[in-house]
Amino acid sequence: MTGKIITISRQFGSGGRTIGKLTARQLGLECYDSEIIAEIAKKSGFDQNYIKENSEDTAETGLFAALSGLDFYGHSNRDEIWTMQCRVIRELAEKGPCVIVGRCADYVLKEDFDLLKVFIYADMEARARRIVEQYGESDEHPEKRLRDKDKRRAAYYEVYTDQKFGDFENYDLCLCSSSIGIDKCAKIIREVYQM
Repeated sequence: MTGKIITISRQFGSGGRTIGKLTARQLGLECYDSEIIAEIAKKSGFDQNYIKENSEDTAETGLFAALSGLDFYGHSNRDEIWTMQCRVIRELAEKGPCVIVGRCADYVLKEDFDLLKVFIYADMEARARRIVEQYGESDEHPEKRLRDKDKRRAAYYEVYTDQKFGDFENYDLCLCSSSIGIDKCAKIIREVYQM
């Protein structure tokens, strides 16, 4: 055991990534997010954009999510990325206390590490506003973008963890960023971490 790790799971558009980075900065910890993708790319040879598209959500749901892209032996690139992602997350956690955003880290590390597992969510209106501010306008209505991303993220999480995405029983702390605010969410996480 190397010290407590904070894992941040989040709904798309809830500000979870921002909260994770803010929390890490306030606690003087490393925050790992896109660094995980870069490390997977370095170790696997896959392109970073390809990893990003296949390491946290899936375009398919249900049986298709589990069977998509299988080779003759029943393996997929997504499975290979998952295996590498687990290895990278564990290596980062072994370095010491840190914040890890997304990538099923709450599940990957749950057996062998002291975790504070956080889930960040927000109401649809706030999330829609945030994704337009962060990612710009799109031909697709923001609420539809959110529902689609939520569905893909949940399918990925459930295929690889056999747990329900966003189920409060999987987390130590669930915070609504639209009612509490980004700064206060980070403050609450920091205070719980330091207890």
